[in-house]
Amino acid sequence: MFVSVHADDHVYKPQIRSAKERAIQTLAYEAGGLLVVTPLYALAFGHGGAESLKLLFVVAVICMAWAAIHNSLFDWVEARACNRVASDRPARGRLLHAISHETTSILVTTPAIMVVGGMDFWPALMADIGITLAYTGYAYGFHKVFDHFRPVV
Repeated sequence: MFVSVHADDHVYKPQIRSAKERAIQTLAYEAGGLLVVTPLYALAFGHGGAESLKLLFVVAVICMAWAAIHNSLFDWVEARACNRVASDRPARGRLLHAISHETTSILVTTPAIMVVGGMDFWPALMADIGITLAYTGYAYGFHKVFDHFRPVV
């Protein structure tokens, strides 16, 4: 979309995802994440599938709220700093996006892992880091595929 500043000047104003599109993105991301990461968590930590799913579901709900905030802020900053939309994000931007999302998620999810998983701080933090590493790889691939099939218009 071009917005006329003067008769001869045009300034590109990149768009970000609508609230509806952000909700679709967030729900799809978390549902896919549960399918991919739950078996890995159960295997890595020796927990049963139901126990792992319960813990990761709680983490997913918390992350859904955080993802909407993080993704909107990241897209807003990127649109202004780089003058591009999220679906045009290059590989380095996607890597930064995935890493920033997952590392900041630790701040909001470690306490939940402590409570729901019945863990002390350090084991919960280590579990959270393991979950975060799994989700970081997943996030990169998910957002690349999502942006391909649902580009920002």
